[in-house]
Amino acid sequence: MKNTIIYTAILLMCSAFAGCAQKQVYTSPPGYDLTKPVKYIMPDSLHEISGIAFRQGNAGMLYAEEDEHGRVYYLHLGDKTAKYTQFRPKGDFEDMAICGQQVVMLQSKGVLFTLPLAEVGKPQTNNVQKWEGILPDGEYEGLYADEKAQQVYVLCKHCSIDKTSKTNSGFIFDLGANGGIKKSGDFVISVKHIEDITGQDKVRFHPSGLSQNPVNGDWWILSSVNKMLVVADSKWKVRQVYLLDPALFTQPEGITFDNQNNLYISNEGGDSPHANVLEFPYQKTSGN
Repeated sequence: MKNTIIYTAILLMCSAFAGCAQKQVYTSPPGYDLTKPVKYIMPDSLHEISGIAFRQGNAGMLYAEEDEHGRVYYLHLGDKTAKYTQFRPKGDFEDMAICGQQVVMLQSKGVLFTLPLAEVGKPQTNNVQKWEGILPDGEYEGLYADEKAQQVYVLCKHCSIDKTSKTNSGFIFDLGANGGIKKSGDFVISVKHIEDITGQDKVRFHPSGLSQNPVNGDWWILSSVNKMLVVADSKWKVRQVYLLDPALFTQPEGITFDNQNNLYISNEGGDSPHANVLEFPYQKTSGN
């Protein structure tokens, strides 16, 4: 009887440890394998990399920014150093986009800057326009530019206009050829839909990056704090939610696609030796 009790106890312990040892399974959106990236180590100057962008989806040149300085960096993926054009001494910049002949930079407090793309390549430029007071008070990290429509999308991370944690507001602006910005619309993402899909009662959804998939027009939204990728349709209705492996996505802040539909996500360096950009090649399937 004593041996039976001991054996049963061992079985229960083994079962408990087996349950704890089960690995989290990470799924991927159709057309991409988020477990098998091509990794590009970023130069030390981009240790705090956030936003990334390509001009017309051309992956031959990556444009990037980092938190601490008002700089537009540019480099080829794989380069050990990055060049930059400085347009502000400093500032908490969180995302960037290229739209036509304009570069758009987003400060965390909701201030936008526009400068001609032709200025990038110079050590420094003063040919910059500052747009403040066009967004509600809050914190912003998500920016996307639709080059065809000449529109810029800005997504709240935390905004005073969102009275509860169940919604995240976004704003649409028309971008003029001269860098002028004019509000033209808004949108809302329902956090409740994210909770329904994940089965969680309360989701901390704090968007850190925004892009639009060129294959189907879906919106892809990063939430770095909880390592989450949210996919919404063209009308901003949440369709899927994917948990990201923290071993790969240490601090995902930037997201973009190239003109071959390949996906790129940048990770800030944080406590790691280096920041990186992860490339996920597009694989055409019958479902996309």
